[in-house]
Amino acid sequence: MSVWSRIADALAALRSGESLASVFDMLRSPPERSIAFTIAVIALGAKMAKADGLVTRDEVTAFREVFHIPAAEEGNAAKLFNFARQDVGGFEEYATRIARMFNEADGTLCDLLEGLFYIAVADGDYHPKEDQFLARVSEIFGLSDRQFRAIRTRFVADAEPDPWAVLGVEPDTPMKDIRSAWRDLVRETHPDRLMARGLPQEALKMAEKRLIAVNHAWEEINRDAA
Repeated sequence: MSVWSRIADALAALRSGESLASVFDMLRSPPERSIAFTIAVIALGAKMAKADGLVTRDEVTAFREVFHIPAAEEGNAAKLFNFARQDVGGFEEYATRIARMFNEADGTLCDLLEGLFYIAVADGDYHPKEDQFLARVSEIFGLSDRQFRAIRTRFVADAEPDPWAVLGVEPDTPMKDIRSAWRDLVRETHPDRLMARGLPQEALKMAEKRLIAVNHAWEEINRDAA
């Protein structure tokens, strides 16, 4: 059974009166966790897109870029997206449930937040309410302020990306430690590592933007230090 068919089953359970808690409890173990991850990105992405009061075509397109959706499964994905985007209310429960399923230390919650940022900036306007939404989700996920800023600076074009923030280091960090941080981020972005953390194959495209930003940050710091 495909990821999207399982999503359709989960949506049917929600519509029939099953609680969100019970649905997520059924998806706690691999490979089911990849389905939970997908549901979380769709649901939180839909609610975040609504946070500024308007769901744009660009945001919907960005969602489709984050996830490769087979033509035959577009209906299942659209049903969940439309179900979740009815209003912003309830996003904290989704975020809390997914935070309980994944260990912050394994990086999956950072992956999920990156997907939400990808959708947030798709229309070229990073709205203050979207920033508040994402900051609250990050807080629920237990991410540090530095982690949130590192992800934010890779996506939000309100300033030139700070290479130190992208790599999660301080400007006075020894060069050998900066190199180590860069290598760790590149290693964590490998598809095999992402899938081991619970990301579905459909979501791996999310990592491309991260890898580009991480390598660019390292090149900039390394160039300036030469």
